Amino acid sequence: MPPLLPLLLVLRSRTAHSYSLSVSSLVTLLRRRRSMATVASTDPVSPTNTRVGWIGTGVMGRSMCAHLLNAGYTVTVFNRTLSKAQPLLDIGAHLADSPHSLASQSDVVFSIVGYPSDVRHVLLHPSSGALSGLRPGGIIVDMTTSEPSLASEISAAASSKNCSAIDAPVSGGDRGAKTGTLAIFAGGDESVVQKLNPLFALMGRVNYMGGSGKGQFAKLANQITIATTMVGLVEGMVYAHKAGLNVELFLNAISTGAAGSKSLDLYGSRILKRDFEPGFYVNHFVKDLGICLKECQNMGLALPGLALAQQLYLSLKAHGEGNLGTQALILALERLNNVRLDTAVASKPSA
Repeated sequence: MPPLLPLLLVLRSRTAHSYSLSVSSLVTLLRRRRSMATVASTDPVSPTNTRVGWIGTGVMGRSMCAHLLNAGYTVTVFNRTLSKAQPLLDIGAHLADSPHSLASQSDVVFSIVGYPSDVRHVLLHPSSGALSGLRPGGIIVDMTTSEPSLASEISAAASSKNCSAIDAPVSGGDRGAKTGTLAIFAGGDESVVQKLNPLFALMGRVNYMGGSGKGQFAKLANQITIATTMVGLVEGMVYAHKAGLNVELFLNAISTGAAGSKSLDLYGSRILKRDFEPGFYVNHFVKDLGICLKECQNMGLALPGLALAQQLYLSLKAHGEGNLGTQALILALERLNNVRLDTAVASKPSA
């Protein structure tokens, strides 16, 4: 029988050797996994390597998210009103009970909600917000029209967690969302925007506008252009009506000339049919124009056309019409002039 002390020394040596091997194997495995993750992060985004989270399934978000599902992406959704998410659940989306839970299951998180306060809550809330659940390397894409300063704040918060954030508001209304032809204004790290191109391409055309917040600035300039164009459109329609023209024929006549516009194409016939269903809510447009005016004040800019449009849209909200679409601006002009266009829709031009 071997002496006790040499036996203990042999056992200790073998145990230490075994422990050394197990630690070495673990380190090798971790390095291998880290290497694989690095390779995966440089691979093009595709349904096989990217899980998507989607917060906000309203008029715009529901259609935009559906394109990702139809392309084969695994998508988890969150919406405060469950019924608005149901159409996406019916075609394969998974449901999360909070933005935090959604982000913990996602590599890229999109949000498109109503107001800057909503954006702050769903993305930055310390316990339930998406950023609190996102793993390092994850990406947040806020597609809400919001404040440029908030976009910069989200970007800084994401960077502190070794994540990325892109501000990418959109234009094109409900039709653009349904057909995947939205204009997307992206701000943030250009390499991240390029990485997300396969996702953006399913929703429309991405336009890189510059650093963090520049996507929001571009969208606000877009809203200024739309607002003043809509004022011109409805004023022209009221004038044509008062002059005794058939307004439908008038719109057809100007559509191919210099007065033609996307607003005319999207909303001219809807206005004539008294179709005020929202492709974009008056309430949200009032919010956007308010942000525009705030930024103008910060910049020392005077934009009287913007101010007039904001006041007209605000009057719709005061009349309880905030949940109508932006084409309801015609109602404000009709009230100002005590006219109603639909009384002349069926009239024929005089011989």
